[in-house]
Amino acid sequence: MNRKLIQGLIVGAMIASTAVPAMAHHSFAMFDRTKTMKLSGTVKQYDWTNPHAYIWLDVVDKGATTTWAIESASPGILVRHGWTKSTLKPGDKVDIEINPLKDGRDGGAFVRLYLPDGTTMTTGSGAQEPGLKDN
Repeated sequence: MNRKLIQGLIVGAMIASTAVPAMAHHSFAMFDRTKTMKLSGTVKQYDWTNPHAYIWLDVVDKGATTTWAIESASPGILVRHGWTKSTLKPGDKVDIEINPLKDGRDGGAFVRLYLPDGTTMTTGSGAQEPGLKDN
């Protein structure tokens, strides 16, 4: 083989090897995917960010307010299923289904959202793992 071809193959292999980590996805092992719980609350904040959007929901239980961190799919996936960065606004009252965190903290993985007008929002997958598979 000539030297330029070998150099090209080496450079190509180096570039290809950097693409594998970019395709990796972090684990959702922290969520109890065997349980689904429904929360009713007020949107405190909606973060339209990569790699996942987050919904911060204030939930009142027995007079005490707690803020739940709910991890959703990426904005790219959400857009394909009707979401926009303004779908949720602080002060919106919503019901949401999540797979709770295994350690009992106030948070979970997004499954489904119910808007006050009756619209049901999903990631198109109904996700137990955001954006990846249906319930």
